[in-house]
Amino acid sequence: MLMEKFDLGHGDANALVHAVNDSDGMRKAIATGASTDSVLDGIYTGTKSALRPIHELLIQHIDGFGPFEVVPKKGYVSLRRARQFAMIGPGTRMRLELGLNNRALRGDARLEEQPAGGMCHFKVFLTSADEIDDTILAWVRQAYDAAG
Repeated sequence: MLMEKFDLGHGDANALVHAVNDSDGMRKAIATGASTDSVLDGIYTGTKSALRPIHELLIQHIDGFGPFEVVPKKGYVSLRRARQFAMIGPGTRMRLELGLNNRALRGDARLEEQPAGGMCHFKVFLTSADEIDDTILAWVRQAYDAAG
């Protein structure tokens, strides 16, 4: 209804519903004093803990782009400027999922285009920090710049 009547995107409509219902547990945890590290500890538990170094390296590179907000969700974190430009979290217990919001990205088999109306335009799956190369960082930078 929010998408149809108010022309909100899926992510904005979802965030509004969570805010009204006070049902975004991870954001609430941060608001009540839980550290980002403790939230990430909850996301990267058990066999998924091996994915945390990939997450940390991505964030380290993205920090160099400039200011952005990290918004914890239930099983991932959303990275936002004026709007979400990326999401990072375990896709499975063996691979990290990097979601990117920028329709202009093209040209690589690693980019998996997502259906329209989803939380991101493309996903890239990473199993090792060594897979974070100049191309992936350029994609993230383009999404960062486009998010305003």
